[in-house]
Amino acid sequence: MTETVSGAAKSAGIAGKAAGMTIERVFSTDGVHPYDELTWERRDVVQTNWKTGETVFEQRGVEFPSTWSVNASTIVTTKYFRGAVGTDVREWSLKQLIDRVVSTYVKGGLDHGYFATPTDATVFEHELTWLLVNQYFSFNSPVWFNVGTKSPQQVSACFILSVDDSMDSILNWYKEEGFIFKGGSGAGLNLSRIRSSKELLSSGGTASGPVSFMRGADASAGTIKSGGATRRAAKMVVLDVDHPDIVEFVETKAREEDKIRALRDAGFDMDLGGHDITSVQYQNANNSVRVSDEFMRAVEEGTSFGLRSRMTHEVIETVDARELFRKISKAAWECADPGLQYDDTINDWHTNPETGRITASNPCSEYMSLDNSSCNLASLNLLKFLKDDNTFDAELFAKAVEVIITAMDISICFADFPTEAIGKTTVDYRQLGIGYANLGALLMAMGLGYDSDGGRAMAATVTSLMTGVSYRRSAELAGVVGPYAGYARNAEAHKRVMRKHQAANDAVRTLGIADAQVHKLATQAWAEVQKLGETNGFRNAQASVLAPTGTIGFMMDCDTTGIEPDFSLVKFKKLVGGGSMQIVNQTIPRALTKLGYAEEQVEAIVAFIAEHGHVIDAPGLKTEHYEIFDTAMGARALKPMGHVRMMAATQPFLSGAISKTVNLPETATVEEIEDIYLQSWKLGLKATAVYRDNCKVGQPLADGKSDSSKADQARATSSSVEPVTEVKEVVVYRPTRKRLPKSRTSRTTSFTVGGAEGYMTSGAHDDGQLGEVFLKLGKQGSTLAGVMDAFSIAVSIGLQYGVPLETYVSKFTNLSFEPAGLTDDADVRMSKSIMDYIFRRLALDYLSFEDRSMLGIYSAEERQRYLETGSYEALAISEAESLKADVPVEATIVEDAPADEAPAPEAPQAAVKEAHTSAELLEKITGTAVDSPLCMTCGTKMRPAGSCYVCEGCGSTSGCS
Repeated sequence: MTETVSGAAKSAGIAGKAAGMTIERVFSTDGVHPYDELTWERRDVVQTNWKTGETVFEQRGVEFPSTWSVNASTIVTTKYFRGAVGTDVREWSLKQLIDRVVSTYVKGGLDHGYFATPTDATVFEHELTWLLVNQYFSFNSPVWFNVGTKSPQQVSACFILSVDDSMDSILNWYKEEGFIFKGGSGAGLNLSRIRSSKELLSSGGTASGPVSFMRGADASAGTIKSGGATRRAAKMVVLDVDHPDIVEFVETKAREEDKIRALRDAGFDMDLGGHDITSVQYQNANNSVRVSDEFMRAVEEGTSFGLRSRMTHEVIETVDARELFRKISKAAWECADPGLQYDDTINDWHTNPETGRITASNPCSEYMSLDNSSCNLASLNLLKFLKDDNTFDAELFAKAVEVIITAMDISICFADFPTEAIGKTTVDYRQLGIGYANLGALLMAMGLGYDSDGGRAMAATVTSLMTGVSYRRSAELAGVVGPYAGYARNAEAHKRVMRKHQAANDAVRTLGIADAQVHKLATQAWAEVQKLGETNGFRNAQASVLAPTGTIGFMMDCDTTGIEPDFSLVKFKKLVGGGSMQIVNQTIPRALTKLGYAEEQVEAIVAFIAEHGHVIDAPGLKTEHYEIFDTAMGARALKPMGHVRMMAATQPFLSGAISKTVNLPETATVEEIEDIYLQSWKLGLKATAVYRDNCKVGQPLADGKSDSSKADQARATSSSVEPVTEVKEVVVYRPTRKRLPKSRTSRTTSFTVGGAEGYMTSGAHDDGQLGEVFLKLGKQGSTLAGVMDAFSIAVSIGLQYGVPLETYVSKFTNLSFEPAGLTDDADVRMSKSIMDYIFRRLALDYLSFEDRSMLGIYSAEERQRYLETGSYEALAISEAESLKADVPVEATIVEDAPADEAPAPEAPQAAVKEAHTSAELLEKITGTAVDSPLCMTCGTKMRPAGSCYVCEGCGSTSGCS
């Protein structure tokens, strides 16, 4: 097991049917190397743990294109550059990294007859390099870790193992899984072959059952960790619903969660990573129940269901199907496990049933294939293919898919594998996993709601095009280097699944010009798949999945990961040289412009979002457009079924499945989870996982302890201490009124809001602090004039008694009523009401720049300065000059705009104090918790990505590469 199995030797000798492939030059320029088309700069990468202040990584003078965000360069430098830091062998340029990988792929293609001529190999090299350096796609992490190094050339991130009903097989499972964890990857397997605790051994004793053996594997995973790092290993454990130990399996993690609560209440440190959490079992795996159509129909009909012996397959126990389904849903409500995998649906789309059934998945549930197999992944950045007119460039997307699929298949020729069985299956069936990221950002930029018919139609057509082009290229490759070794025995089944994909594509109903254009190309691709596949067969048993794209999503500067919607409309951004600011998602101005909003309206809406974190009551935004800006978290969070419907729209066009968790609010019921599981089955999903906010105790919050934990511990402590009677002196503080001097400085402002005219007179103390406001609206003696006089007196007295102006501004800005609309004030172009205008004007006249920044209020001059310099604040002369100097920049940015977009109007403001990521920022703005773990590397709160979590600061993931 210490030696890896090479795919190169196994794939050698395949006789090609044609003289190699001709590679078309599409992206790169003939005679110009892709690197020479970019401007390169040197940067310093310094990472610290904000909690401890400790420097966790430092490498200075690294080289990246100027178009790459500092966050992307930070993550690539820390995660993917090889060689010991501080030595001459350490990689220091992105060019070295990409050349190391691409040159290995090109050599593999030449060695195994993929290219018609050396010129085609050169074109392929340039095309692949161009796509990578311009962030159009990325391979999965193991490629960047291993390819081109002296380490084994492991290119796969996803593994499926198998275990039989013998002690040798069980112990070998522990061993194989351990080596996969050691290499930084994850694995999944099905334990259903192991006989239950209700069956006898050949010796006459009673079997231990699969759940007991899960303890040993769980302890192994927790001990080895993953890739030698501090994060947990990634693993999936599956059990069939008809296994006699299914109830014990379903309830294992829920019972452990009860144990965690009891230990926490007793004062033990039960946070994830805490000193005492290791006493809890089954925490290192995702658990899933493999359910059949027979079981789901029994649930619908309310009938009984039989649990079968593993040895004789006879029914040894009968249970109520609905009661068992209820236990599954209740356990998921309590601790987010188990998820469901729909066995009959999975195997109905299986291209290799003659070889064996699909019984399990990788840890994130997107890779589903034969036992003892692996899959290498690559994901495209969808936003890169959005044209200036906000339509999707389907033709360019298809060309990129062709290049990427070719490269992915070549990698299997030279790849190494952790076991001989995995190596043989992977080489014989050549499973690939092309996918994408930034779907949420793409839909928003196109003015399409994530949970809308238009959004789903666009996602379906893009996914169909991707998989159709992938299989078309796979058939073309089969004509050059031959079909996969297992194709002959599975030819009819494989072609049947291709027809199912084509039929699903034909069933898509497009709603606009943009998705209709994509669908037309997808339809052509699937027609060619049938024709070429009939002649050549296919090079790959599997082509596509939708992975979490955590770390590589940041490498590509994506706003959203995988199939996910946008996490939130506000982002956290650390500044070069220190400090931080809050920015609005760069896709929002693009979407508003697409929807036809004027520049002034876009500016006002973006400013509102910067302050509130949502679009509800944003000035001038039509309510029918709210859904376009729905997000995973926040005031307009997507409904759970919105996530399910999006998965259902794309699932028929994927070889594998989708890594995604359906998030539910803390108030969700068991019945709601039952409905999600049932509807997912009816809609044709292959797998579903749920997570109810705050359902788990063993998970650190930003302060290390949840509020409920602190309160519980406080009550526990107080109950064990004798009451003490104290007499305290009570001091009552009364406000003092600070009257204005007899003669004071004042200013009078005339204004027009939505056609209504008025005047405002404001008076200040000698120190310039606002002390009174008088408003004149309407005719003297009218009701409106009287109300304004009374309002002015109330505000003035409040100011003189010490109520801060900031409080009035925060309360009255964005107050919405008529008259509203355009104003005659260059600094405040749009106003939702007269009150909204008045207090924005007062903020501009009397508050400091720093205070106004916290409220998202800027003058016209400051907004113009931002468009020109990227900063609202005027730079001192020395600072302005220093920006011109060619000096390295410290790589600590967390989020940045896509590299190919010009700066769009946005409303950055000083980041809320104590926030260190977008997740923490959203918590501060909205006052609601984001139930995510802290990063073990840099200490910041992670955010969901697929069925795991990813850190914005350093790119670490909670289990998925």
